[in-house]
Amino acid sequence: MPVFEDSVFIACPLQDVFDFMVESGNLAVWDISVERAEKVGTGPVGLGTRTRGMSKIMGKHLEWATEMTEFQPPTRITYTSVEGQISFAVTNVLEPVAGGTRLTYRVDTGSGLGGVFGRLAEPFIEIAQTRTLRGNLETLAKLLGGPQSK
Repeated sequence: MPVFEDSVFIACPLQDVFDFMVESGNLAVWDISVERAEKVGTGPVGLGTRTRGMSKIMGKHLEWATEMTEFQPPTRITYTSVEGQISFAVTNVLEPVAGGTRLTYRVDTGSGLGGVFGRLAEPFIEIAQTRTLRGNLETLAKLLGGPQSK
């Protein structure tokens, strides 16, 4: 079960980062692999909220749906896949630090990515996804906190 995890400092208050992260539509703004993401249904965001979207990983389009399985404002959010070709959970842990917020972003893939791309491709996909995650977090930090974020 591959795990991708990285952290980033964002020069932005904790609550502002949390509010941005729980809005489904914002995912496609900072994650280059997400082509679309939208909240399913109406009502406030919270435990049980569903998001439907599509990602493009290594040239392959993957539709997915998640459910918010952990919601602890303003420090922790977990989305767990409920539909799609890949089983995964994404956990965001936010911590207040001097001058902003530290975000730790973790993706747990249930069966790895080999089931979709082939077992031989899995090591290459893992390397690519690790690089993509780093770039995405840097994009998020710049978007929310400006150039002083790292």
